Amino acid sequence: MTLLRLLLCLIAGATATAALAPFNIVWLAPAAPLLLYLVLQRATARQAPLLGWAFGVGFFGSGVSWVFVSISEHSATSLPLAVAMTALFVMALALLFMLQTWLWKRWFSGAEAALAFIGLWVLGEWLRSWLLTGFPWLYLGYAATDTPLAAWAPIGGVWLNSLIFAASGILLVELFRPQNLSQRVIKLTLLALPWALLPLLDNDWTQSGDKPVSVTLVQADTLQEEKWDPKYRETIFARYEALTLPHSGDELIIWPETAISTFFSRAAPYLGDMLDKLDEDGSALISGLPTHRMDPVSRERKYHNSLAFITGGSGVYHKQRLVPFGEYVPLEDHLRGVLDFFNLPMSSFSLPLGEQRPLLMNGMRIAAAICYEIAYPELVRQGSMESDFIVTVSNDTWFGHSIAPDQHMQIAQMRALETGRWVIRATNNGISGFIDPQGQIRSQAPRYTQATVSSEIETRTGLTPFQKFGSTPVLGLAALFALAGLVGGKRNRRFSGSALDTHQAPRQ
Repeated sequence: MTLLRLLLCLIAGATATAALAPFNIVWLAPAAPLLLYLVLQRATARQAPLLGWAFGVGFFGSGVSWVFVSISEHSATSLPLAVAMTALFVMALALLFMLQTWLWKRWFSGAEAALAFIGLWVLGEWLRSWLLTGFPWLYLGYAATDTPLAAWAPIGGVWLNSLIFAASGILLVELFRPQNLSQRVIKLTLLALPWALLPLLDNDWTQSGDKPVSVTLVQADTLQEEKWDPKYRETIFARYEALTLPHSGDELIIWPETAISTFFSRAAPYLGDMLDKLDEDGSALISGLPTHRMDPVSRERKYHNSLAFITGGSGVYHKQRLVPFGEYVPLEDHLRGVLDFFNLPMSSFSLPLGEQRPLLMNGMRIAAAICYEIAYPELVRQGSMESDFIVTVSNDTWFGHSIAPDQHMQIAQMRALETGRWVIRATNNGISGFIDPQGQIRSQAPRYTQATVSSEIETRTGLTPFQKFGSTPVLGLAALFALAGLVGGKRNRRFSGSALDTHQAPRQ
């Protein structure tokens, strides 16, 4: 294997990041898997895993480079150690592409290798959504958010868009390869169908409610190093009060994730007068805050990263997908105290007990998603089915001036498309804004500054096809594509380049 092939795979992986926000070079979305596919054509089954791993290093090394910011800037971790931890994280994630390329080259690169590659690509993205609690980031389909292909999102979700992008590049090239007529017709049909059907697609799967809702988002731009320090508590609450009171009378006001950075009983003395004013003017306030409960079995106190109505409405939502090391520490008994990074503030959150229900306000049901929960397509789908709109809160201060907030906002846009509902995103320092059911950002606050942004939104009723059927149809189609490569014609299942490949039967 030449160094050039490894370098090409590394570059190919990095191009996928450029297809997504904030770069949005959409044509690179089909180019990234195509480049990997072409490089693997001449690779053996033994070489394929390393080439796939190199692709994964480029893919995650460029796409989630912001992990370094949270490790380096928000803990006392030294620069060399932060680099090493980020590199370890990237290299570990890249193992998923190593598995994907090995499987494809070993078992699926038969007569219909192209279809199998497309199917395994989508199944690989799905695997990342749940394996080891999941890391649902950098899906190829997010590149479709501001393109005509976004019309497919309410039908099959982000993974249908991923399938379309992966197929667009690979099948186009495959049409120029020697093959029989039936194979050529099948591939041409699969390539053209998503584009040919666009004029026939419904652009409005859900229906608008009776009246608009006036909503204000408060972005306080609190420094991460001050957020959990009690000596800054009064200053931070005063800032929220100053930003909020001019909007008293708006139907709904939203503060971001853990805006109240202590238990409500401790915050109430600082917020009492403001809350009385909001109650008097009929304003509901939602805020992120930590909550706690007593575990009935262990009799230990459990803590949750929560979103709750402070005035006006009712309900508390506890986060269901916790960030490893940020909100809980795996192998806590062994790692806690080893490095300052494993002792971050509020890194002892627990999962909730039972099903999480929508928040309620004036007869409206509100689906909640905290921070990177919005990146889980199925989790948001399930929560949105009984809701009129979606509220997601975050604290992307962890990632500084990196590309993470742009990626996070694009992900929220896709959730709006999939569910046919408004998505309201309140963050500590950006990007805070309003996303309509067509996935378009209607208004947003300036980043990295104290600000508010207000808008009127509509409640929505009805369900999109994606809400009704979920990802099962798309995953089934991807599995059929993979199966085509497994059983399509006579194929060589031996490892290319192994001793078996060079063995010749004795002459008679």
